[in-house]
Amino acid sequence: MRSSRMSDAFGQILIEKVINVKKETIKRAAAVALAAMMAGTALAGCGESSSNATSDSPSSKTDSSAADPLADVDGSKGKVYWLNFKPEIDETLQTLAKDYTAKTGVEVKVVTAASGSYFDTLTAEMTKPDAPTLFVIGNQQGVKDWKDYALDLKGTAIEAELNTDAYNLYDESGKLVSMGYCYECYGIIVNPDLIEQAGHKMDEIKNFEGLKAVAEDIHARAGELGFDAFSSSDMDDSSSWRFTGHMANLEYFYEEKEAGATWTECPASLTGNYMDNYKNLFDLCINNSLTDPKDLAAGGHNAENEFKEGKAAFFVNGSWEYAAVSETVPNATMIPYYCGVEGEEKAGLNCGTENCWAVNAKASAEDQKATIDFMVWLVSDPDANKAMVEQLGIMPYKNAVASTNGFLNDAAKYTADGCYVMDWATNYQPNVDEYRKVLVSALNAYCADQSDANWAAVKTAFVDGWAVQYAAING
Repeated sequence: MRSSRMSDAFGQILIEKVINVKKETIKRAAAVALAAMMAGTALAGCGESSSNATSDSPSSKTDSSAADPLADVDGSKGKVYWLNFKPEIDETLQTLAKDYTAKTGVEVKVVTAASGSYFDTLTAEMTKPDAPTLFVIGNQQGVKDWKDYALDLKGTAIEAELNTDAYNLYDESGKLVSMGYCYECYGIIVNPDLIEQAGHKMDEIKNFEGLKAVAEDIHARAGELGFDAFSSSDMDDSSSWRFTGHMANLEYFYEEKEAGATWTECPASLTGNYMDNYKNLFDLCINNSLTDPKDLAAGGHNAENEFKEGKAAFFVNGSWEYAAVSETVPNATMIPYYCGVEGEEKAGLNCGTENCWAVNAKASAEDQKATIDFMVWLVSDPDANKAMVEQLGIMPYKNAVASTNGFLNDAAKYTADGCYVMDWATNYQPNVDEYRKVLVSALNAYCADQSDANWAAVKTAFVDGWAVQYAAING
């Protein structure tokens, strides 16, 4: 701490030290110095909160009202440099950065990498003296590549703001390398009005048994009702990803769950223990639909429009569809992939992200503190957070404002109700294009003729095909 009394000479030194700072800072420093001399008291603080902060325990508070006027000169406030991953939110982030600087005096710079060039840009920027303090590590490959540059976020103020651990990434030592700041979800979109028109209630659909009973009843009475159960499940390139990528996730996720550990890298093989469950749901979709399964291979049906026009009660897709379908089905909701797994009454939606914040472990303690303070502000300040949520859809933080995306709010409610999140294990599909191509071919053969032999071929493509493609890219 400084002496409780300042001589006139020290006051002069202070003024000289800040003489080259912009005019406003000079006036502020001189005013504080004069007040201190007149009152015989110390200048407020001398940066203890910054000097005491370490890379392991950054402070969670930014007290701009008690900041030392010299902080603007010697950098003890710290600064923030965010290398942004999402070009679509650049304008919003630039505005928020300016607002935060105006409120706190902390410099915040946001640089947005061009689409598809993020990791090249990150590699180049990390070699510079003024490297990013905030950046993205969005998957396990990123963890391997950048873990040494990532501060362990366990025990920090930003971790304390989380409402779930589901979107965090760890390295092999258990270090919290990065944490999700937004996420998307997918599952089965439902029109509750059509469910009620068919004489059912949404409360009946809490597991596969309930979903099957409702869907098969609607399909059996489609002529009478004027709508069917599921929209078309086309297997052309515009649609097949819903079943070979997204729905396939139920096999991968439940393998993870059975093993008691989330994958941290692509496994060399699958067990196939949940292929019967995948078959349960896939069969329900293709056999209780507007379109004959034999006609799915060629595609040409618009599943989204079928749902929007009230021709189907169920639509397999994700949160990105909310804006489109809510135009005509404003109370559309999303349910999990019920498939007959024991305990699935506590299943939530398939949620995931590659948008995960990491803090530079090689930055100064002051910059780490400033960066974490800024992150906390983004997820807790009502105005700042509202701007973020409007762009990102939903953020997994306790004080985040509600999203306007109904499907993401459904996901959040499942989590709040204690349901497990089905993470995006599907992201680990090896040699993904080739893997899915073989799976599509097998599924098309099965849709044309739902024989046991053809289903065995689907299982081979699904399970053995994984090992084949893993070997192809790993040797």
